Amino acid sequence: MTSLYHPPVKRSVEIAGHKTSISLEPLFWEMLRAAAEAEALPINALVARIDAQRIASPTPPGLASAIRLWLVARVGIGLAHDG
Repeated sequence: MTSLYHPPVKRSVEIAGHKTSISLEPLFWEMLRAAAEAEALPINALVARIDAQRIASPTPPGLASAIRLWLVARVGIGLAHDG
């Protein structure tokens, strides 16, 4: 793994047939990859699920923030946060 304090890395993902770029620190990319693997999903599918939950929230954050929050909640409670 790179340094904990590495700047964000931009990668492309596809959500509902549309490509978008997301900038996350390498630590969060690794956590996202591990979460997708644990749930037997492609990263794009997991990001699409997080995006749908984000959009449904009363005050939706940006997608990168939503991914970070989802990952922290998942680690903090030991499983994916559904709400």
